[in-house]
Amino acid sequence: MSWIEVTYHLRGAPEDAEARARAIAIEQSIEMPPEAVDDPYVLGEILGRVVAVEPKGNGLHAIRILLSAATVGDDAGQLLNMLFGNSSLHDELTLAEIALPPELRTALGDGPQIGLDGLRQRVDARARALTCSALKPQGLPPEELARLAEAFALGGIDYVKDDHGLATQAYSPFPQRVAACAASVRRAVSQTGHPTRYVPSLSGSLDAVREQLRITGEEGLDTAMVAPAILGLSNVQALRRDYPQIAFFAHPSLAGAARIDPACLSTLWRLAGVDAVIFPNHGGRFGYSAETCRRIAEAALAPEPGLAASAPVPAGGMSVARVPEILDFYGRDVMLLIGGNLLAEGDRLRQATAEFVAQVHHHSQAQVRAESHV
Repeated sequence: MSWIEVTYHLRGAPEDAEARARAIAIEQSIEMPPEAVDDPYVLGEILGRVVAVEPKGNGLHAIRILLSAATVGDDAGQLLNMLFGNSSLHDELTLAEIALPPELRTALGDGPQIGLDGLRQRVDARARALTCSALKPQGLPPEELARLAEAFALGGIDYVKDDHGLATQAYSPFPQRVAACAASVRRAVSQTGHPTRYVPSLSGSLDAVREQLRITGEEGLDTAMVAPAILGLSNVQALRRDYPQIAFFAHPSLAGAARIDPACLSTLWRLAGVDAVIFPNHGGRFGYSAETCRRIAEAALAPEPGLAASAPVPAGGMSVARVPEILDFYGRDVMLLIGGNLLAEGDRLRQATAEFVAQVHHHSQAQVRAESHV
């Protein structure tokens, strides 16, 4: 018998918490009155069990429930369904934490195939923090996006990705955009010697994404970006299994639309196999707190036997001026994604990118020296 331990946060009257916990355990397992079930296997090994109901103050309770791993099989989408399918319809409930038994984690797959270490190796980064930027805004034709990609690469950036809104619009069809940007990055790499990676954004149906990955491979690219909350966790899992040579970035689009704790999403995406987890950094244009960002990064990096770390990628309204502060907060096991602040430099984009890269390298080296003296 194997169980998933799940923690939910429930807001409501203290006198209702125990009954609500039992109702959630039933809803996320057998979804019918237990007294109407006479099968011993269902009652003994499938029915959810309440472990604890703990008050957290201000009407909030942490509810810990055991759910049967047998209900999941080897499907990451079904895992999410059994964790929070029907219960996500309760607006006072949040999925907060999960702990999977080793055998279920193995059944779901091996997690990231490239991971933080592989992303570093691909750009010869060794132990330093990684750098990234984004191609935007929407509406630019492929040749203009390619010009921006080349400037980023000439500045020595590690990864330059499509903005998540770039798909296959009439003004920038996927095949033409990827061919143009890949060629421009290759030209820059031939000049700098630094192996910058271009990261196209994948979108549409699973069939469409597979065709996009075919084009990606023909262009010699080994990195791509998906939005797991839109594409679906099962589809991300399938792509990981079928394209082990591709490093997948996870974009958080739509990830704030459901009541799932952001650190829990980081865990789920890592389990499904993403190699880098993008999330909004505190103090930017989104409302995540510093503590939430720290937990997201910790979930991506947490030591787990047989499971590679995903790279935490704070983003969203960051500036080059904040690089020392951000690296002091996260440490060197991170990829900094700065887009608009660099693009605002206009004709200085290449120089501004080089300054960003140099600042990351310098501060990472200072951290290494400080660690060696501890």
